[in-house]
Parts: sequence; C-alpha cells; structure tokens
Amino acid sequence: MNRPLIALFLSLVATCLSAAERPNIVLVLADDLGYSDLGCYGGEIQTPTLDSLAEGGLRYTQFYNTGRCWPSRAALMTGYYAQQVGMDPKLKTDWPSWTQFLPNRLRQAGYRNYLSGKWHLRRLASSAEYAWDRSYQLADHDRFFSPQDHYLDAQQLPPVGREEGRYTTVDTTQYAIDFLEEHQRDHADSPFFLYLAYTAPHFPLHAKAKDIAKYEGRYSEGWDKLRRERQARLEKLGIYQGPLARRQENTIAPWSLSQTQLEEQIDPGELGTAPAWDSLTPEQKAFQASKMEVHAAMVDRLDQELARLVAYLKANRKFENTLFLFLSDNGATAEQINRGDRHLPGAASGSADSYLALGPGWSTAANTPFSLHKHWNHEGGISSPFIVHWPQSIAANGELRRTPAHIVDIVPTLLDIAGIAPELPRFGKNLPPLDEAPPLPGLSLTPTFAHDPEWEPRGLYFHHAGNRAYRRGEWKIVMRREDQTQWALYHLTNDRAERNNLADTHPDKLAQLVALWEKEELQYRIDASR
Repeated sequence: MNRPLIALFLSLVATCLSAAERPNIVLVLADDLGYSDLGCYGGEIQTPTLDSLAEGGLRYTQFYNTGRCWPSRAALMTGYYAQQVGMDPKLKTDWPSWTQFLPNRLRQAGYRNYLSGKWHLRRLASSAEYAWDRSYQLADHDRFFSPQDHYLDAQQLPPVGREEGRYTTVDTTQYAIDFLEEHQRDHADSPFFLYLAYTAPHFPLHAKAKDIAKYEGRYSEGWDKLRRERQARLEKLGIYQGPLARRQENTIAPWSLSQTQLEEQIDPGELGTAPAWDSLTPEQKAFQASKMEVHAAMVDRLDQELARLVAYLKANRKFENTLFLFLSDNGATAEQINRGDRHLPGAASGSADSYLALGPGWSTAANTPFSLHKHWNHEGGISSPFIVHWPQSIAANGELRRTPAHIVDIVPTLLDIAGIAPELPRFGKNLPPLDEAPPLPGLSLTPTFAHDPEWEPRGLYFHHAGNRAYRRGEWKIVMRREDQTQWALYHLTNDRAERNNLADTHPDKLAQLVALWEKEELQYRIDASR
C-alpha cells in the first residue's frame, strides 16, 4: 500500500469538493475562563450569545484542555499533545521536523485561514510557516487598554496609547470581522477558518467601566455563596450532579506574590489564599468583591463581541453553514502577580492603572464545582466548557454530551469535517517522509454530534510543571507538583470533585493507570526528539 499516494488522492478529492459542501469554521478560545463562568454552564454572568449558541447546538460536560495557555494552543494548532511537539516543557527552539499545522492542512482543502488574538507559540504567526492568509497577533498579555506588542500580518504595529480608548477584546473582534469582510469581497467562493483567540478574562483584570457597572454589588456575599448558587444551577441544567470540591484555602500558584508583597504592592484588602468568606474583614470583602465584578465584566464583553461576529455572519448569510467551537485554554487562575505597568495603589478595580489578578478565592468559585485551578491537573485546572454549533448539520438543539473529550480531538474533528485525510501529505521542499509523523492521538468528535457514542474507554494524558494526570473511562489518577511521589486515584463517575482518594483501596487500578501514563510520557518525549 502506497500511503503517500493514497493520502494525496484523498487530498485532491477534498480540494475538488465545492465550497458549499464544506463549512466555514470559527474556533473561539477564551483565556483563563472558569468551567461555570458562562450562563449556559451555571454561571450568573450575562452571556446571551454563547447561551444561544449552546441552546442551538451542543454542550460537552467532560471536555478537557491541558491546564495551561501555550500547551493548549500547541494542541489546537497541531493536533498533538504539547509534549509530542516539544512545547511542554519547551524542549527546544523549533518544532519537530514532522509537525504540521492546522491552517496548513485546511489550506490544502481550499480554506482561507485567519487568526485574530493571542498566538503564544513559537515565533510570529507568519503566513509562510503557519499558512495564515491574514493575521492579527496580540503578543502583549499584560494590558487590555493599550497593547504595546502586536502585529498585523507579522509586521509590528505601533504601540497603542491609553488616550486612544481602545480595548483588546474589541480590537480582536474587529480585526476578525475586517478579515472576513475582505474574504467576502475577494474569496467568497472559498470556505474560511477563523481562529479567534481572546485574551479575556486573563490577568490583568481590566474592563470597560460600563461593563463593570452591570455587576456592581453582585458579589458582595462572597465566593462561598457563589459556589453554592452555581452548583444548584449546574444541577438544574443537568450538567453536574454531586458535591462541591473542597475549597483548598492555602493552595497558591508557585509564582504568586507573598501575602506581605500583596498588601504592600496592591492593597491591604488583597489576599493570597482562599479562606472562608465570612472570616474576611469588611475592607477585604469590599476589595475582593470589586475584583469579581471586573472578571464578570470581561467575560460579558467577550460575549458582546461574539454577538457582533454572529451578527456579521448572519447579515452575510454565512451563519447557517458555519461551525462554531468555543472553549477555554485552562481553568480560572489562582495566581496573584503584579507585572506589566504595575499596579497603582488606590486605582479603581478594572481601570488601566490597576493590575489585579482574580486570586484563589474567586478562582475556586469560577471553577465550580471542581478542584484547584489553572496549572494543576485536577479537574478545576483542566476542565473546559465546550460549545459546538452548526445549524446546517447538527440537528440536536440544546443537548448535552457526556463523552469524555480532549483538546487534541479538535484537529481530527476539523479534518474530518473538511474532508481531509488525517495523514494528508505535506507539500514543500525538504519535508520528511509522511511515515515520520506519529499518528494523531485524538479522535474526531463528529459521531458525538448526533449522540453520545459507545466508544471503548481511551486514555487522556496530562502533564504540566510537575502536575500529572491520566484518565481512562471512569477512573483518573492525578499528582500534584507539591508532592511528586504520591498519585491519587478517583472514580470520576461518583467523584468528579476529587474528594475521595481511592489509591489505597484500588492499588491494581492505580498501578494500571500509572503504567499507561508512563508509557505515553516516554513515547511523547521520543516523538518530540525526532
């Protein structure tokens, strides 16, 4: 069997398909969004656009990311675990020679490719290497009002002054719409792929004053009550049935400032831990509540900007045959940092002079009902809302999908939808033989568009910064970076909140999953070295 020739034939067939037979694709990535921040996932934040997409499509209840920014982006753009392509840890300065990128693959099937937002991968998002036909790259992750480091088609743009009144969530959307207007004018017969990678609601907590005002006073009763409220809504929606994870008061991000530094650099009301809300002073409560108002405003604004994009697509009759996918790169973050232009003590929360982080108390609430935060491989760090909407081809409306899925599944899903062979050959000079690339570790999720398929249990692998996890079927092992000698074992069907460690009572299951994790860990390091 001549695999390259067969794959070439399939690619030519895919290229010959009419544009009407292939959907446009909009892949939307939020940054540091909590599992239950959206209204359609139990949150109180106003997200009518995403709620509408969920109501007209699908919500996945057990979808996973990698737990951190750049590993998730590496998986999205390559279809491989970040460890396979040397991105976690960053083993070398270049991609393995066999690496292919999603826009390159889609271009070979006739797609035009557009990027707007946070790239956060090796080198600039140039057209030559990554096949972006147009791109706006936001490389400044420390400002929402005045980005200093950003690029249009890999050419650096001038810094934006605060006096211009611009806000990056709005800019990211506007560049995307501009690209699509150009596409409609010059390439209307070709399908498009838009990767819309927002920075919101990542640090720093910056938001427009009118958006913050919508949430004034909403969070004055604190994170403990908010968790219970979200838990109740998750139960009513049918997304989650079970207890809340324990609030881990003293678990903090390893790069966070100390309590003394927070009080000196930020505010006496700032906290590095997540104590019971009722234990806080009135001053601490007021300061903390103001931060969550800004976080909510950032998510709200993201949803408002998606409404603009949806309106554009509807006005140009592109909406019905556009596949929307929405997810987050990791869970909400417990980090407490002060960087960028640095916080001006006394500055109003959310203003350009403030440099505040969400912190572990509100991060625990944002990740309701799960345990821990961004960076860890517990459910709070790696669980993501995942919405799929495609009116022309998904008949299900408002349904839930409980099939465990992972961010590495998105590339094979999009290749499947676009009619592209997963082993599509690479075109260009000095490229390695097709057989050198390892098989994609993910699965196409297209069968789940109709119903939850009866798949055999498969392994889902995680490893970041000393944190480790492996899920297979109903069981999961997880290890914290703080103790790299001890695996915990959880039965997720009964305990997705990871409250009851069963390692001592099921040693055979623990050993089985550890062996599988170690096998994949070794193989992925080998893949990255090729």
